[in-house]
Amino acid sequence: MLLFVLAALTAVAPFATDMYVPGFPELTRSLNTDSAGVQLSMTAFLLGLAVGQIVLGPISDALGRRPLLLFGAALFTVFSVVCALAPGIEVLVAARLLQGFTGAAGIVVARAVVADVYEGAAAARRFSTLVVITSVAPIAAPVLGGGILAVSSWPFVFVALALFGLLLVAGVLGGVPETLPPERRHAAGIGATFRAMGRLLSRRTMAGYVLVASCNGISLFAYIAGSSFVFEDLYGASATQYSLIFATNALGMLAGATIFGRLAGRVRPRLLLASGVLFGLIAAALLVVLLVSGLGGLVSTWVLLFFAIGTLGFLIPSVTTLGQEYGREASGAASALLGGGMFVLGAIASPLVGAIGVDNALPMAVFVLVGFAGSGLAFASTLG
Repeated sequence: MLLFVLAALTAVAPFATDMYVPGFPELTRSLNTDSAGVQLSMTAFLLGLAVGQIVLGPISDALGRRPLLLFGAALFTVFSVVCALAPGIEVLVAARLLQGFTGAAGIVVARAVVADVYEGAAAARRFSTLVVITSVAPIAAPVLGGGILAVSSWPFVFVALALFGLLLVAGVLGGVPETLPPERRHAAGIGATFRAMGRLLSRRTMAGYVLVASCNGISLFAYIAGSSFVFEDLYGASATQYSLIFATNALGMLAGATIFGRLAGRVRPRLLLASGVLFGLIAAALLVVLLVSGLGGLVSTWVLLFFAIGTLGFLIPSVTTLGQEYGREASGAASALLGGGMFVLGAIASPLVGAIGVDNALPMAVFVLVGFAGSGLAFASTLG
């Protein structure tokens, strides 16, 4: 029960991003904005997720896990309703920022709870299980979003997210005990927990793991921000067809996380991480080469994105396991660094894809490649 609720809390990010992605073209017309404006609403959400993790993760080291989880789930529900009622893009962007900040509590604290309860290979398997379960969200979210959009309009996507928030509140109340007893909390106060985060980041190895996770965010959110325009507007897929494409690629993430879970405890995590970076780099580089040569099309773009995004299902639990183990003395702070960095760079990459252009697939593919290349360089910095 505990792991299921933690996975649902972690699924806040894919549900709140992926459910409304099929409606980007409609939302652009409805709010009288452009693709960059709509992608700014995603950027605001990602920025809120990043800042929320950085702030709330260390606070959970001082105040405990359960209060932060309840706080986040309740306010995520409130701001989802505000998003549904937004009369214009400005209100939607502001509400998405706050929705992301409050939703971040579940993401960052869930990882800290796993680190509180499990160690070593057992923790690695639980992190992979979280990714496996939460990989269902990117599969289900665009399909649900497409279904909602087929019978109604985009505000009802956020109504569905508000209902999901209410379920999270109930899940925390009934299924998540406090895992950080008072004697293990940072008695010196919240300020000390932020200083602990600074100490972790000052270590080269930890900084490298944080950068790997952050660069994963570039690849993931460049894909999320650009793919609906590429497949729907450029390649002519319908919203329903795009939802199925997106769900198939999410199955790749599910497969990657499943493979990691099977190998955890048998293969060194650093070797798993290196293998994932290399595989993702190859898939993304092939996609860029095909597009530059003019040979890319719907099928080839879809297939190579399937492998590239699927690799992230392998990479994310790898770097999370390594980073949380390395920062075990301040699990909330370590979780904040790993998750916050991912969403900071993701928030930067999302609008840049739209600003450079969504009339071809190359900008999205280049950002996916840049993310994997950055992950490789960051991992190399941890060696020696």
